Amino acid sequence: MTFSKSFYQGGLINRRAVLRTAYIQFIFLAGGADHDQMERMREYLSALCKGWNVQQVREIVAETLHDLIDPIIYDEAASLIEAHHTAGRDVVIVSTSGAEVVEPIGEMLGADRVVATRMVVGEDGCFTGEIDYYAYGPTKAEAVRELAESEGYDLARCYAYSDSATDIPMLEAVGHPHAVNPDRALRREATAREWPVLVFNRPVRLKQRLPALSMPARPALIAAAAVGAAAATAGLVWYASRRRAALSAASG
Repeated sequence: MTFSKSFYQGGLINRRAVLRTAYIQFIFLAGGADHDQMERMREYLSALCKGWNVQQVREIVAETLHDLIDPIIYDEAASLIEAHHTAGRDVVIVSTSGAEVVEPIGEMLGADRVVATRMVVGEDGCFTGEIDYYAYGPTKAEAVRELAESEGYDLARCYAYSDSATDIPMLEAVGHPHAVNPDRALRREATAREWPVLVFNRPVRLKQRLPALSMPARPALIAAAAVGAAAATAGLVWYASRRRAALSAASG
């Protein structure tokens, strides 16, 4: 939805679609979105992108990424990424948004991996309007567990960050869940479970943080993982330590 104006200028959507996506984004930012609202957004956006040329979408995102995303990164989120990288941990973004949008954002933020929704692409190189993989709700928790198994991450030592109650299954999957600028439902749940609640309120241009976000070399046996997203990108991030890191420490 953040790229709706760029997609309009590129001829992918009309003015009516721009206004509707702007309204949807306002609702989301004002109070978050519950399951039913997310489902309606999924249906609408899936139908909207049917017939879009995938390469054109990637080119538009690449051309406008820094102008649109750079100004809305939170300083607190950048600091978290910096801190986890400095500690030798991987950073992984898990987002319900499409991979064509999330992957470039992940690269810009210095993320090590990205898990995102994937649309079906036809032989003509265009979206069919069908979803191949929907990274939402319980599916995010499944993705976290699968990644932990394949990479050797210890979920009990993972840190998760989310702003939405729809991500509670993923937060439950890790040892250190955090609510960030949470919607009302997640705030209630975090309070009841005594999960830390973080407030991000200092936007900063990412280029001002580039030196701090440069990724140091990781010790071979002290890798860790983070799956998460800056609240600014309406995504989700979590961080974790590998099992072999614990073994390395135990062996002296």
